[in-house]
Amino acid sequence: MSSVRVCIRGTGSYVPENVLTNQDLMRIVDTTDEWITTRTGIKERRIAPDHSATSDLATPAAEKALAAAGLDPVDLDLILVGTATPDMVFPSTACILQANLGAKKAVGFDLSAACSGFLYSLSVGASFLKGGVYRNALVIGAETLTSITDWTERRTAVLFGDGAGAVVITPAEDESCIEAINLYSDGNLTHLLHMPAGGSRMPPSHETVDKNLHVITMEGREVFKHAVKLMTSAMEETLSDADVTAGDLDLLIPHQANLRIMEAVAKRLRIPIEKVFVNVDRYGNTSAASVPIALDEAVRSGRIGKGSLIGTVVFGGGFTWASAVVRI
Repeated sequence: MSSVRVCIRGTGSYVPENVLTNQDLMRIVDTTDEWITTRTGIKERRIAPDHSATSDLATPAAEKALAAAGLDPVDLDLILVGTATPDMVFPSTACILQANLGAKKAVGFDLSAACSGFLYSLSVGASFLKGGVYRNALVIGAETLTSITDWTERRTAVLFGDGAGAVVITPAEDESCIEAINLYSDGNLTHLLHMPAGGSRMPPSHETVDKNLHVITMEGREVFKHAVKLMTSAMEETLSDADVTAGDLDLLIPHQANLRIMEAVAKRLRIPIEKVFVNVDRYGNTSAASVPIALDEAVRSGRIGKGSLIGTVVFGGGFTWASAVVRI
């Protein structure tokens, strides 16, 4: 095992200015503020401008993370973007981001794990650093989920928002480090949360567009049930791997998918809701961007600081799920 430890050296985030409230949605689909709030905890979400892409959100988030880390883009060796909504099938959003930043030395590629994309990317980046292959890595979760949202389906139209969060990771020079990360997946449950068309199984065509198959499709009740169970067990295993308990955590940052899911996971872990970071009410479910946005907000607001112990856990289509314990 490598003795190299990896730390989060800087964080950054960006959300679009345009706000879509529950009241706004009431004019689009058959819903109410009460219906949305009681089922999800969401009050509003951010919407990317027309003709903007995921890289347009990722770039300012990355710039903020680099500034917080005290690094220039040319210092980067690796760029990883976790996203389910890349700018295009190819090239990767990471390559577009590399050009945007002027990170001339960096290798870049995307990683697809739906809402788990950020923690998957963080694990991959940390592994490269621990192996001595690279030294400075930029890890991003970024999404424009509203571009694949079905605005006629009230069960999903109310859930999603756009945004990006980023961290810079480097070899640790003190005790602040990524203590443990675990990744999981179960491909037998793909049908419960997916976008049917757009890939090689069902390439874009007049038929797929006419049938509205290029949007997020979800069996909400089944997803809820699996998410609570699997997020809880993942966090328990990762806490054990890090040799800490839930009570040792200063803050739990769960995937911001649904307030009821977060409350259920916290209850099972016996973590008081006061120690759970929640911004789903303001941003909705931003998929791979949700955890890094929340982490950046927690850092910049002073909710956590040097030496704070953070637990984070995510769940997404695939199914994929992941958890991590990090000392900031």
